[in-house]
Amino acid sequence: MVERLERTARGVQALVLAPTRELALQIAEAIRALGGPGLRVVALYGGQPIERQLKTLRGGVHVVVATPGRLLDHLNRRTVNLSAVRFLVIDEADRMLDMGFLPDVEQIIGQTPPARQTALFSATLPDAVSGIAVRHMRQPKWIKVATPMPTVETVTQWHLEVAEQDKVRALRLLLTSGEVTSALVFRRTRRGVDKLAKMLGERGQPVEVLHGDMAQGARLRALEAFEQGKARVLIATNVAARGLDLPAVSHVINFDMPEDVDTYVHRIGRTARAGRTGEAITFVGQHDLEMFDALRRRLGTALKLHPLPLYEARSASTRGGTPRR
Repeated sequence: MVERLERTARGVQALVLAPTRELALQIAEAIRALGGPGLRVVALYGGQPIERQLKTLRGGVHVVVATPGRLLDHLNRRTVNLSAVRFLVIDEADRMLDMGFLPDVEQIIGQTPPARQTALFSATLPDAVSGIAVRHMRQPKWIKVATPMPTVETVTQWHLEVAEQDKVRALRLLLTSGEVTSALVFRRTRRGVDKLAKMLGERGQPVEVLHGDMAQGARLRALEAFEQGKARVLIATNVAARGLDLPAVSHVINFDMPEDVDTYVHRIGRTARAGRTGEAITFVGQHDLEMFDALRRRLGTALKLHPLPLYEARSASTRGGTPRR
């Protein structure tokens, strides 16, 4: 797409839609790096003052990378014109569906020329996503990337049997084991993220947090601090499970069991990026057995028991019912 853009032409030639602010920013940076000087790219997303975006748009841009809600805002203001778009990219289409963006995406597509080239990327293909292809693509070529094992081979996967009341202690032992250089820790809820960060912070562990309740500036500062090594631990909800490229993550730790197998695969895919190796450790408590069994059925022997000697945690877990191995 970047190779085919005409630097001297006026109007937006390429539009990339992404479900989250962080992903939109990373895509925009990647396009700038590929295009080099002279290629004008703007990222449009909520949480940033719209005046800054308007100033960039008035200067003329070749590529717009946007979240659906903010782009619709600009379209309603008539500050973005998509009539010259030649390339449309819809990234993480199934995530768009999960977040309720599909009606917005349909509305946006309707403002682009029929003769454009469209590329749609999706980890899964539910009917609603397939419907976009049927309605808006002409004789599309389907490219499916699949391997027998749904997870990256360079990720060593562990499970750690620990009762709910001992999870914080288990996490602290892991973080002080000397093996964890940078950890992305997943929790299910925003409140859980903040609570765990407070508990670790009180013990002198520098941590950053990432979840949907944070202002955009705070989210970017947290990611920057983690990427630069100022904080060794980033505690996040599933907002960090998809799309984000965090190349230095040595360990992904599922403090809370993921909701389903696909979420597990996306979470642990944040480590072992670009040919590196990494480790993923999933805490298994007495209430996690059903989901854990589903993981074992999907992954087979890839999910091994972690050897960390959590003697105190395991002795306590016997009082609450130790999970099956």
